[in-house]
Amino acid sequence: MNAADRIARGLFGFYFVAFFVYLFAPLAIMVAATFNTSRFPTITPWQGTTLDWFNQLAADTGMWRSLWTSVIVAFFVVAVALPIGTAAALLLTSLHARARSFLYAVMVSPLLTPGVVIGIATLVLWRQLGVGGGIFLIVLAQASFIICYVMLLVAARLQRFDRTQEEAAIGLGASRFMMFRRVMLPFLKPALFAAGFLAILQSIENYNTTLFVRGFDTPLTVYIATKVRTGLTPAVNALALVMIAVTIIGAIIYEIVRRRSQPAG
Repeated sequence: MNAADRIARGLFGFYFVAFFVYLFAPLAIMVAATFNTSRFPTITPWQGTTLDWFNQLAADTGMWRSLWTSVIVAFFVVAVALPIGTAAALLLTSLHARARSFLYAVMVSPLLTPGVVIGIATLVLWRQLGVGGGIFLIVLAQASFIICYVMLLVAARLQRFDRTQEEAAIGLGASRFMMFRRVMLPFLKPALFAAGFLAILQSIENYNTTLFVRGFDTPLTVYIATKVRTGLTPAVNALALVMIAVTIIGAIIYEIVRRRSQPAG
């Protein structure tokens, strides 16, 4: 190996390490702050090790109520965004190039609109119809742009779909619905799962749009933002640590099940 190759490999190794440090260092600091006795979420100065913040988290009924609100909102956002986004992707991929370009620009425009604008516009529109803020408006406001993510993921998957399968199924007597259920839906399943998880994450972490349409309901992001102004404690770090642990355990279980379901050989 010559000097140029060694330098290139060294630079690649440095970039690789720096990338993961940049990615995981904030999470490591956040986790460490959970065990610091300081009443503020920090690791400096280290005042001692404690598990009391998990007890504080368990006793914080407001935080658990806000988390449950976020879970309910995410569930209904997925229920709205997944079928509409899939239908939009199917429509988009069936059009001619010129119409497809125009419709694509219209469909992705909510992604380019600030969340504050979407939240205010949703609130103003539905208040004219006599509907106040709450979970219903949160779902509608979030779904208005999360649908775009679903559409993009499903449309990307559809680019690899062999249209001759569709024609063969219809030629053999299958109805459009049967063709979709037996041929296209199994092909789209990975994209639908990915879109569903992305919709959940986008819904739970959204703040700008949710703030204007929440009414008297308080999702987790709004609750944490309120605690930042009134006095944030490491109980929030404890909740984040629990969520990270649940995510990792879920990923491990999924991988174990996936490997066991694969045929041997």
